[in-house]
Amino acid sequence: MKLGFHVGYWQSGPTPGALEAVLKAEELGFDSVWTAEAYGSDAFTPLAWYGASTSRIRLGTNIVQMAARTPTATAMSALTLDHLSGGRMVLGLGASGPQVVEGWYGQPYPKPLARTREYVDIVRQVIAREAPVTLDGDHFQLPFKGGTGLGKPLKPTVHPLRKDIPIHLAAEGPKNVALAAEIGDGWLPLFFSPKSNGFYKAALEEGFSRPGARHTLETFEVPCSLPVIVHDDVEEAAGWIKPSLALYIGGMGAKSVNFHHDVYARLGYGDVADKVQELFLAGRKDEAAAAIPTSLVEDTSLIGPPAKIRDELQAWEETVVTQLLLRGDAATLEKIAGALR
Repeated sequence: MKLGFHVGYWQSGPTPGALEAVLKAEELGFDSVWTAEAYGSDAFTPLAWYGASTSRIRLGTNIVQMAARTPTATAMSALTLDHLSGGRMVLGLGASGPQVVEGWYGQPYPKPLARTREYVDIVRQVIAREAPVTLDGDHFQLPFKGGTGLGKPLKPTVHPLRKDIPIHLAAEGPKNVALAAEIGDGWLPLFFSPKSNGFYKAALEEGFSRPGARHTLETFEVPCSLPVIVHDDVEEAAGWIKPSLALYIGGMGAKSVNFHHDVYARLGYGDVADKVQELFLAGRKDEAAAAIPTSLVEDTSLIGPPAKIRDELQAWEETVVTQLLLRGDAATLEKIAGALR
C-alpha cells in the first residue's frame, strides 16, 4: 500500500515545519502530499509552494471546497499548477457542509450531488480544451443566462499539459461515494474503518456499474487520511486523537446535519456520537473527548507499539483503500513509515 502525507489546513497560522516534512516525505518515497482548506488558509497556494521545492511527489488537494470558487476558476488553478509541477496535480474536490457553504461562502447548499456533477463536468471541459466550455445546468450556466446578454462560450487560453487531470471526490455518505466512483478518478474518505469496508465497497460498485463510469475498482484510487501514532501506551496515544474526533463528531456541522457524526453512527457508535455531540455543543469539550472510547479511536486509526500497528495494518490492506495519508512532522513521518513497512 502506498503512503502519502496529509499536511491539511493551517490552524492560526502556517503549519510549522511543513515544508521540511514534505521534503522528508519525498525522500522516503511517499507517493503524494495533500493540502486542505476550511475557512482560513486555501489549498492551492501551499501546494504550489511545496511543489516548487519537490520534483517527484504528486500534489493533491484534500480538499478544495467547490463553493469557494466557480468551476472554471478551480480548473484554472489546477491547469496552472499541473503545468508548474510537470504533471503532478491531483484535484480533490468536496461539497463541505451547509454551515461553511452558506455561512462562509454565501452559497446555497441543497442538492450537493447534482451540483457536484455539473461542477466536475465544467472542470473537465476546461482542462480538456477541446471546445468552448458550455453547460445549461440547474446550478451552473455557461454562458450565464441573464446579465448583459453578452457572455459567450470560451476556451482557456492556456493549452493543458495533460488533458485529463485526476479528479478525486471527498464523500462520506453512500450516494456521494457512488457518485465519486461514477464520475471521479478517486475517492477521498474520512474516518474510514476496515469494519465499514463492505458498506463502502458496495457504494463504489454501485457507481462503477453506471453507464459512462470512468473506472473499475482495479483502476480507482482511494487515498485515505489515517491517524497513526507509534507509542507503547495505547490509551495515551488514543488520548491525543480524541479531542480532534470530538470536534468533528460534535462540532463540525449542525446538530441536525453532521456527516462525521453519521459515519460513526453507521460504524455502531450511534449512542457515543450523540453523547459527544451533546457535550461538545454545550461547550463541554473536554467531557466530549473523554466520552470517546479507545475502541472507537482504534477503529479509524493505527495506534500503539510497532508490532500492534503492523498486525492491524493487515486489515487495511484488504480494503478498498489504496494509499494511507499520514500526518506529522519530518521525524514523525520517518518513524511511522518505519513502523508500517
